[in-house]
Amino acid sequence: MDSKAAKTARESLDLAFHMSNILETGLDRHTLSVLIALCDLGLNPEALAAVVKELRRETLSMSPTVPPPSSS
Repeated sequence: MDSKAAKTARESLDLAFHMSNILETGLDRHTLSVLIALCDLGLNPEALAAVVKELRRETLSMSPTVPPPSSS
């Protein structure tokens, strides 16, 4: 990738990340970059969004909501 293409790609990711932050998606720059790359490869963006939502739901259900009792 030449330097102009790399600069354009970086600026595009910066803009997408800024939009992501405005929309409060909670996506970090790396995750957003991976999702954009998957879309560029032809994956369905709606399907990817559904996967992200499901993974978040599973992560939340696995995290403890009540702290464990202290052993003292």
